[in-house]
Amino acid sequence: MSIFSASWGLIRQTVSAYLSDDVPRLSAALSYYTVFSIAPLLIIATGIAGLVFGHEAATGQVHEQIAGLVGNQGAEAIQDLIRGASRDRHGWLATIIGLVVLLIGASGVFGELQQSLNAIWGVRAKPGRNWLTLLRVRFLSFSMVFAIGFLLMVSLLLSAGLSAATNWLVGQWEAFAMAAQAVNLVVSLVVMTALFALIYRFLPDVRLQWRDVLLGSAMTAGLFTLGKFLIGLYIGHGSFGSSYGAVGSLVVLLVWVYYSAQIFLIGAEFTKAVANKRGSPAPPKPHAEREPCATAAAGKPERTATSTASGRPATA
Repeated sequence: MSIFSASWGLIRQTVSAYLSDDVPRLSAALSYYTVFSIAPLLIIATGIAGLVFGHEAATGQVHEQIAGLVGNQGAEAIQDLIRGASRDRHGWLATIIGLVVLLIGASGVFGELQQSLNAIWGVRAKPGRNWLTLLRVRFLSFSMVFAIGFLLMVSLLLSAGLSAATNWLVGQWEAFAMAAQAVNLVVSLVVMTALFALIYRFLPDVRLQWRDVLLGSAMTAGLFTLGKFLIGLYIGHGSFGSSYGAVGSLVVLLVWVYYSAQIFLIGAEFTKAVANKRGSPAPPKPHAEREPCATAAAGKPERTATSTASGRPATA
């Protein structure tokens, strides 16, 4: 089978699964949780990165990245959410309670992510889970929060190094400016691929190998980069944000989050298609089971090429 035929088959499976799994509805639910989790998530991620680079540098870099993603209107909406979530607290008890609330709020989106990915993979948690299983799920969500903070720190470190190297090289040879931009793009793609691979590998309740998720993660990172440009172009030249008056910034943010969620879940569908192409469907984890409809679909034999036009399989 040629590479073109294999790629076309994966694309067809992805589109078919996108429609059958009702990804637009899953994206809408994921967007709702993301809007409420984005402020505490960014506060924690910025705090982790600030341990190395300082709070001001980390905050400035995050704001610059957000503005590049959703434009000034969306960045202002996120900044308002962050300011409201990180207001000064007096007393050690209020501080501890505030930190716990931040962690729970930041991990909430990963709980919804897990539900969406489980729906795509056709699995669900077994009924009557004990408290140890629930604790493991919550710990996994917290780990994802800190993993994002670590990846942000790595991204800031690489960006700072590339910026310093670019300034020096451009001063020596101006032709290196375009090459430096290309390197920066590659670094951004690598960091995003690592983040998507972590989520695709560990969040769903199916057992996957790294080889199953790397191709889908790389494709999602590429789609996300392209979608970031297209969505930013649409938001920047569209007038729908200003049409909503005072809530225009929030509308811009919701549009960006919704289409970003669609890109992420399309990448998950592609990852499932790649994993299924390698063999049988990925088995559920010990604390999970297949959805009844997914079990029936997985056990249903595919029609072979030797089937007759009437639908009856040909005899050997």
